[in-house]
Order: sequence, then C-alpha cells, then structure tokens
Amino acid sequence: MRELLERMREPASSLKVHQHIISLLQKPNPVVLEIGCNDGTDTRRFLRLCPKAQLYCFEPDPRAAARFKKNMDLYLEKVKLFEIAISDRNGRIDFHPSNGDGNAKEWDLSGSIRRPKNHLVEYDWVRFDHPISVETRRLDDWCSEANLNTIDFIWMDVQGAESDVIAGGRQTLSKTRFIYTEYSDRELYEGQLSLQAILELLPSFEVANQYPRAVEGDVLLRNRDF
Repeated sequence: MRELLERMREPASSLKVHQHIISLLQKPNPVVLEIGCNDGTDTRRFLRLCPKAQLYCFEPDPRAAARFKKNMDLYLEKVKLFEIAISDRNGRIDFHPSNGDGNAKEWDLSGSIRRPKNHLVEYDWVRFDHPISVETRRLDDWCSEANLNTIDFIWMDVQGAESDVIAGGRQTLSKTRFIYTEYSDRELYEGQLSLQAILELLPSFEVANQYPRAVEGDVLLRNRDF
C-alpha cells in the first residue's frame, strides 16, 4: 500500500525523469544536492544511473533518515547524509512530521517545516503529529563550509518550504545549473508559493520541463547563466 501511495505522488515514468536529468548534466561525477531525500529512493536511482555522482543528502525526519541508512546499505559510502533541514536560518526549527492511519501508518513523505493547510483537505488521509525541533542550516552557509563552488543539480522535495530554501541559498542557487522541485498552486502548506511565485524568486532560471499532477506537480528548471 505504501508503494502504491508513493507512486501516486510521482510523475509518470519517474525513471525516465531521472534518466533525462542525468543526460542533461553531461558529467560523469556531477555534484548533486538532494534536499529532502526521505528513504533514499531517488538517491539510489541517481547512483544506478550515475555511479560517480557526488551526492549530498538532507533529511530532518528521524524516521525517514533511519530508513535511508537501512535502505542505502552498500551505497552509504557513496553518499553523505545530513540529518538536518535546509531553510532560511541557522539553528533549530519546528518540523511537522506526517503520519497516517491503517495502511498509511508511518507515512513520512509529507512532513514539512511549514504548517499544513490545504493538505489537510486535499489529502485527508494524512495527519500531522506534534512538531519536533530539528537542526536547520542556510544553504549558502552549508555550501560555503563544504567548499562547494558550483552545484550541477538540486533535487528539492521540501513540502511547501521552497521559499525558505531559496531565501537561505541565493548565492548557491546562482551557481546551480539545474533545479528539480515540487510545487503547488493550492497552498498545501501555510505560505507555500505557487510555481509562478517560485519562478519570480529565481529570475535566472527557466522551465525546462513540467510534470503536473492533480493539485500539484514537479518542474525542472534550467539556469540560463550556464
């Protein structure tokens, strides 16, 4: 049941999306940031398609991070996992973990540093538990400390907190070639930006591909400065 629910959230032919992204990067060892990596499903796909990719993964939900470490197993030496949230500040921040009932118990794919809003109606089978305090970092500060000057690709799945990542990562994003992110025009989380509003915050980026589904979708953005 969990696998079925996860497929409902994915764009059609998800593997083809990953293959297309890797083909655009045109490098054997691209620098990839996966902000919101959950259990490593996308991480494993990238590594299978591009074994030499330099993958830096971020996941603040302790349940998902534990599954990531278990599921990645032999891949763990090839990736770096940081159990923190990326936002517009350094320190600690409230994270709203998701859950479900029945077959959706332990559903941790909808947690966010943003409070749920229309998500409670659009996906009424998902519930949100009491917030937990997690460590958070600004993307610019983290990348500076990691000595990463250019990012080839950012896979961003932050459940309505896109503006927070952008606000704390303007310098990094100006040196990023591609971004893949979720979006929603129905404010699933409080303060969530529409796709148009996200694009206005990223004036150097253009839409390379779009994958709409139901009340939300995914979009691949290309930095015109590269």
